[in-house]
Amino acid sequence: MTRFGDFQTLCSQVPSYTWCNLFYRQLQTNDPSILTGLSQPATSAPVGVNPECGIQKINTNGSLGNVANVVACGLSFFVVAALIYFTGRRKAAVGRVELRIFFALYLLTLPFQLITSGSLLTQGSTALVALTAIHAGLVATLFWTLLANAIVATQIVEDGTLSSIIPFSIFAAAFFIATTYISLDVGFTFTQVLGTSNPPQSINSIPLFVFTSIWPGVAALTYFGLMLYIVLGILNEIRPVWYYVIAAILFVLSQLDYFLLSKIICRGSSMKVDGSFIATILETACVVTLYFAWRGITEEDWDNDLYYPS
Repeated sequence: MTRFGDFQTLCSQVPSYTWCNLFYRQLQTNDPSILTGLSQPATSAPVGVNPECGIQKINTNGSLGNVANVVACGLSFFVVAALIYFTGRRKAAVGRVELRIFFALYLLTLPFQLITSGSLLTQGSTALVALTAIHAGLVATLFWTLLANAIVATQIVEDGTLSSIIPFSIFAAAFFIATTYISLDVGFTFTQVLGTSNPPQSINSIPLFVFTSIWPGVAALTYFGLMLYIVLGILNEIRPVWYYVIAAILFVLSQLDYFLLSKIICRGSSMKVDGSFIATILETACVVTLYFAWRGITEEDWDNDLYYPS
């Protein structure tokens, strides 16, 4: 029976599910007999724990690693860098500083995603576990900054000032430190409370599951709800709503592709690619759409009337 916080199904059914890197190291240390099939030997093992389908480590049987997602992450990096530049040019726009932080964090997750899900490093290695833990911390922090941008848009506090940036940064640091530590504990089993699964084959961690699966969904849903309220209820605008609706659809499609189609694509390509590259493209498209939505409800120049939803 699957319990709340169990990763066993995700790690076996979803190719390139990044957080499985943490549990591979845990099992390799505590009960290596559980690692079978594609998960052995570690030198060729794909991302996952006994996955039904996975992309083998680069240079194994001619494998190029998760090359499609590597390319998708690389192209997305330049797209998001352009968004950061264009956002900075809108000097009078509300939430400019906070939105640039969100884009910068998403930009930072891309090289980590490239490495941790790219089948480039040996499973169970210290480097892979440490990078995966940092990646988890960045993802949890990313979704806090997404939600914080919606809070800033309500103009409860003035954007770009210390009254906005200080709590914004404190909560961001808290999410990053907590999630990264929990992830390191899962991978290296520092403690029995947070780190070790019981029984081992369940590969269970409720805190990790909450921060990497539940929290992103809650933050995204709350963000879209708040922004729709601001655009419709306060600004009485219709056009920007469509951008937010499209962004929400793209985000949902990226998750459906990742969790439902990835194994099908993996099998269809004879373990050459999986659905992760499509998910990355859709997620980046979602971020781009959020930029256009934000641009549609803010002013570019100081000479124009500023947006104050009050």
